[in-house]
Amino acid sequence: MGREEILDRIESLGAEYERRFGGCSQCVVGAIMDVIGGVDESVFKAATGLAGGVGLSGATCGALTGAVMVIGTFRGREYGQFADPERIRFRTFELARRLVARFEEEYGSTLCSRIQEKLMGRSFKLYEEDDHQAFIRAGGHDDKCPAVAGKAARWAVEILMDEGLADRI
Repeated sequence: MGREEILDRIESLGAEYERRFGGCSQCVVGAIMDVIGGVDESVFKAATGLAGGVGLSGATCGALTGAVMVIGTFRGREYGQFADPERIRFRTFELARRLVARFEEEYGSTLCSRIQEKLMGRSFKLYEEDDHQAFIRAGGHDDKCPAVAGKAARWAVEILMDEGLADRI
């Protein structure tokens, strides 16, 4: 598979997973795991609580945080190098900021609640059943959040590819 085919597949799979399973952060991580690998199952598991803007709170978009976790998996500092003499974490911060910039350019914000407002005309308290149902009726899992998850997965892998960090590609 060439670069564009890989990116298209990751975007498509991220969106499909969000439609089928929800949990945008894990959908991003899972799509990347399935297409290029290099991500441990513990990263997938750790992404669980990030959906819906961290615990469904509407804070930082779960798709974004899941994508940043993947970037860190490929570029982050190791526990054994906690002191970070090579300053790896600062390069990782730069890559994360590039992803944040894409979100801000596309959605005007990195906050789940603001992205919901842009895509659905309002934000939802996803932890409240009535609001969750309104989110579903507004297409939250049909096309809105799936598109966000797909793009987040794609953008993260574009960054990894551009940096020569995704060795299976």
